[in-house]
Amino acid sequence: MRRPPFSRLLVVLTGVLLALSLATGCTSTPQLDPNAVIIDVRTPAEFQAGHLDGARNIDVQGATFASDIASLPKDGAYAVYCRSGARASAAATAMTQAGFTNVVNLGGIDAASKTTGRAIVQ
Repeated sequence: MRRPPFSRLLVVLTGVLLALSLATGCTSTPQLDPNAVIIDVRTPAEFQAGHLDGARNIDVQGATFASDIASLPKDGAYAVYCRSGARASAAATAMTQAGFTNVVNLGGIDAASKTTGRAIVQ
């Protein structure tokens, strides 16, 4: 029995999406090293209002972000988060471009808390 054109297109698109997700390492849950340094990339004021227990604050929009990350070992494991995920994405990209090899974007603070199991503290 011959499939209608729409059905064939759906099968092809599904295959392409599956191949792309496998090729790019796309997963629904970040692959987090349990020894990763957790970095909150929000402002110091946001950090003081509440952050993940044990997190380090390096403001991605601060004037010293580049020099702050340059002081970190490039072969270390890092996980970054912010309020909603946008700044964490920018920080992860900047770190990867700077030569870091193991950076995970945890997204926003609530998702980061859930993924890491760390409490939000003040």
